[in-house]
Amino acid sequence: VQLQASGGGFVQAGDSLTLSCTTSKRTASANAVGWFRQAPGKGREFVASISWNGGSTPYADFVKGRFTISRDRATDTVYLQMNSLKPEDTAVYICAVGLSAYSGPDSAGYRYWGQGTQVTVSS
Repeated sequence: VQLQASGGGFVQAGDSLTLSCTTSKRTASANAVGWFRQAPGKGREFVASISWNGGSTPYADFVKGRFTISRDRATDTVYLQMNSLKPEDTAVYICAVGLSAYSGPDSAGYRYWGQGTQVTVSS
């Protein structure tokens, strides 16, 4: 399974970006998909995830109210809409396919990982 994250870029604080995560097969359709991020010099941290049917969408506290995760099951694409971006959101954003239909913040619950897309937010 290959994951391709895209949509990153260089933006100003307060701007918006939408990230996309596509899979090479229809493997992810029955599994949760999550977004994580890793800033320079920091560990990987959970951002948000979405269950196989979109019914469960846990978020990290630092993105609640600003980010929205969604999925299009017809195209096996998961989106991360990011609004009101802050400089501290600067990181490589990585999508991952969960081991089951519902996966939360624990990275051990994810099976396949993509390469990530860079998001840089300037002040």
